[in-house]
Amino acid sequence: MMIDPQKRRIAVSFDMRSPDWAAPTPELYRAAIEMAAFVDKIGVDQIGLMQHHGSEDGYLPQPFVLAGGMAAVTERVRFVLGAVILPLHDPVELAEQISIVDNISNGRLNVILAAGYVPQEFAMFKKSLKDRAKLMDQGLEIIVRALQGERFELDDRPIFVRPLAVQDPKDIVMVGGGVPATAKRAARFGVGLGPMKPELVDIYLEECERLGNPPRTYFRPVPGMPMAVHLCEDPDAGWEAIAPHAVHVITEYAKWAAAEGDASNSPFKGLDDPAVLRHAGLFAALTPEQLLEKAASMPEGGVLGFQPLLGGLAPEEGWKSLRLLEKTMPKLREVLASKPA
Repeated sequence: MMIDPQKRRIAVSFDMRSPDWAAPTPELYRAAIEMAAFVDKIGVDQIGLMQHHGSEDGYLPQPFVLAGGMAAVTERVRFVLGAVILPLHDPVELAEQISIVDNISNGRLNVILAAGYVPQEFAMFKKSLKDRAKLMDQGLEIIVRALQGERFELDDRPIFVRPLAVQDPKDIVMVGGGVPATAKRAARFGVGLGPMKPELVDIYLEECERLGNPPRTYFRPVPGMPMAVHLCEDPDAGWEAIAPHAVHVITEYAKWAAAEGDASNSPFKGLDDPAVLRHAGLFAALTPEQLLEKAASMPEGGVLGFQPLLGGLAPEEGWKSLRLLEKTMPKLREVLASKPA
């Protein structure tokens, strides 16, 4: 089932970062599986799993593995993996991983494939940043054709993937990125779009119409919404608990942006001070009442995001937020089902 792009949704995401001073990695992975089962039961719409390689803090490098574990203990929540860095990986293996997770979840998977931007990742996989566009096009062709059941050859390479996914692969696969070429590539291949900028959706829809390809799954980012909300009884105490973790996450993203150079359009520059970061609103510590107020004004297509293990946050602190979300969920669902204020 495709995601309704107009629906206001609730998402819980995991990047599995674990800096040396934070919660230990094994503890975080056990908690993530348990949290997935919990948020599935309380009615969260989607679980987001991210990907980066070679990060000092253990940023999740293999989201399909974790998604498989989570899919096995859930029944209804959708999984959105992204962005998976397509140019770094063999597209045949990615097609197989997509198929297996879609089967384990019985059709509850979306995968956002992006070109990547971190130089050290490309060096580790012996790939060139200059080849990103070519590798994206080749990889998307292989993944879509293979998941549609074709047996074919490409560049003298025989390709055949089984089992097939539960869903139509064009409803699973999405292209992610922040430039117009992202939207045009998604439309050209007839797949979905997971853009960084809302205006790219308009380019995507126009290009789909021009090419005669029906739009598939897409999200329209909503400016002004926090990346992650931490629910708490006292916002000052809640912020104090997550602040070092939020600063760590932003600082690490800023390092990658700096390595990318002048081409970077990262929103994270200059946000390494907790007070400045809190004011920026990328992360928020809110009471349930404040959450309901923010949800009421959230536009159509907006996402309320939670990261209960943010930057290696202790699981017991993350559980406090999720249990408050459980108590708030009936009212929150009413608010999200009504028209935006």
